[in-house]
Amino acid sequence: MRWALFLLVASTLWWAAPAVAATDDAAPGRVAFIGVPGLHWDDVTPEAAPNLWRLAGQSDLGSVSVKTLGTVACPYDGWLTVSAGLRSAFGQRCGLPPEPERRGEGAVIPGFVDILAKRDGGYTGTLGSAVQAAGECTTAVGRGAALALGDRQGHVDVYAPDPASLADWSRCRVLAVDVDELIRPYLGVDGKLSREPEAITPEERLKAVRAADAEVGAALAKLPAGTQVVLAGNGDHGSVPHLRVAMWKHDGARGAILGTSSTRREDIVILTDITTTVLTAAGIPVPPTVIGIAWAPGHVAGLDAGVAELREADLKATTVRSATGVFFTVFATITVFFYAIAYFVLSRRKRPGAIGPVALGLAAVPVSTYLVNLVPWVQGTYPIIPLVCAVVAIDLAIVGLAVGGPWRRDPLGPPAVVATFTGLVLVADLLTGTNLQFNSLMGYTAVVGGRYYGLANIPFALLATGVLMTTAMAADRLVRRGRRRAAVWVVTGLGVAAMLLAGWPGVGSDFGGVIAFVPGIAVTALLVAGRKVSILKLGAFCVLGGVAVSIIAVLDHLRPPASQTHLGRFVAQVIDGTFWPMIMRKLGAMLNTMLSPNLMPIVIAGLAFLVFAILRPEKISAGVVPRAFARTPMLRAGLIGALVSGVIGMLVNDSGTAVLSMAVATAVPLVLYAGIRSEPAVTGTGDGAPGERVVAGKI
Repeated sequence: MRWALFLLVASTLWWAAPAVAATDDAAPGRVAFIGVPGLHWDDVTPEAAPNLWRLAGQSDLGSVSVKTLGTVACPYDGWLTVSAGLRSAFGQRCGLPPEPERRGEGAVIPGFVDILAKRDGGYTGTLGSAVQAAGECTTAVGRGAALALGDRQGHVDVYAPDPASLADWSRCRVLAVDVDELIRPYLGVDGKLSREPEAITPEERLKAVRAADAEVGAALAKLPAGTQVVLAGNGDHGSVPHLRVAMWKHDGARGAILGTSSTRREDIVILTDITTTVLTAAGIPVPPTVIGIAWAPGHVAGLDAGVAELREADLKATTVRSATGVFFTVFATITVFFYAIAYFVLSRRKRPGAIGPVALGLAAVPVSTYLVNLVPWVQGTYPIIPLVCAVVAIDLAIVGLAVGGPWRRDPLGPPAVVATFTGLVLVADLLTGTNLQFNSLMGYTAVVGGRYYGLANIPFALLATGVLMTTAMAADRLVRRGRRRAAVWVVTGLGVAAMLLAGWPGVGSDFGGVIAFVPGIAVTALLVAGRKVSILKLGAFCVLGGVAVSIIAVLDHLRPPASQTHLGRFVAQVIDGTFWPMIMRKLGAMLNTMLSPNLMPIVIAGLAFLVFAILRPEKISAGVVPRAFARTPMLRAGLIGALVSGVIGMLVNDSGTAVLSMAVATAVPLVLYAGIRSEPAVTGTGDGAPGERVVAGKI
């Protein structure tokens, strides 16, 4: 009843207000979009870029995540995305857009038919066509600007190759300027990006920044008074993605930090938001296929403090991204080594020693990577060092809590602490804006751009595992007391509550997570109830999960566009037929990560140890795993339910093996600890009398 009341209140609050408030300060009128691919907040200083610094002082400020379809957003793809209002990529050329062909005072993009034919380029020209449909003309300065404002035929009304060549800056209400000086030093002889960031000396970079600043200054000087300026670093260079500069100069600009409902972050916008922001600023209707939301100023920070805040955000994101691969490799190596040592020690009937506490430590690592964001680890020249040290310290603290409390005498006590702690931390994070998952080693970052809010795939696996293992261990006590029906309700009630949080728009917003969570809850509940689970039932549970998340997505779609999450926008894409590119990208991402060398060893080692410990217990683990199931039968139900959610989550989410690997990495060590601490169970039958063995349902 308490959970139902809580969810009712939470959903009412969610329905009543969007995540990021819109602004009415910017009246529709003339707008200029200035794209400076590669522009970083470190470049914007009073000494190196006085024009940009002056513009920043007159604008609201933010960071733009330039993610398109690849790891690095090519400038070409950045301009395509602004043109289409959807993440787009040409797929063959990582460099500058093509040079337009002059047609009178306008121009046409060469090869535009080829761009439209691409799977991810079919909506190119949406921005320019929307402007022309409103009876307005388009002016483009530079090749990227022409690509952004070209209509569905690739035509722009007025074109100039550079600011000095444009005579009339007031003719069209919508204007775009391409400032590509920061990209040219990284181009090879073939015109494609080939040089890495470290290949450019600081002097060369400073020279490029000054050239870009001069061109921005030339454009600003010629803009008619009252023109709104939307400036963004709409592309990357090299192999390292960054958050790029976003500025919006309008009548109400006051040094606020820019956010958007697309990211539900107060300081991060995305490329597709630029399309909507430009059209909204010009008072032009936004086409329904455009998925972005107009930028919205948030808290006022001022110039110096705002720039410092945005620089730190990029440093935090890039530090996490650069460390993630190494972190997972080390974690997988330690995990495999641990299982090998556990096999060696247990199979030889040696005293387990530290095997139990180390198992708890491994299971607590994931939640530690989220809790670390409660401390200010972004310090010094090498922030990775305090990050890793803090994760280790938090992990040790969780293990100390688990083995040091009064519950330590119960074999299920310490595992229950770790599982419950994992579930509670993730639930609390969902209810407070997912700030712990954001920029975490097992979460997501804006520079990667796969997700900006809600429950990511790895946290979903940890939430599902934590909840199912916790409820199963609680159910074990209830079953032993003869309260099997109450045990089933505990698993079902808490599981469904967590599932709703995982999928609810603006909270978890996890489409695939709901599909995978429902079967895990159902399987665990059936096994606790002493029922069998068939393949047919399992398939029905998967369908039920799909129905549940579809209902949630449709409800989200019924809200105003500015308040919708990606769930509601996906429904809109299904309606207008633009959803296939996104589906194919997610399918490709899932297949690419299915055999991840960083994650698959965790799955293989954990499941191999578990399976062989059950099939050949005397040779593999001295019977500790069967002993755990005999001593606490419902633990087996929770483990099976968690693995079911992990396997289905692996198939329906784009992170592939990552989902199953985290379910295994958390659940199996907890079972191992319970087995080490359990004494052989007294045989017998019954429905839960103290001292009797209670057998869970069979699958």
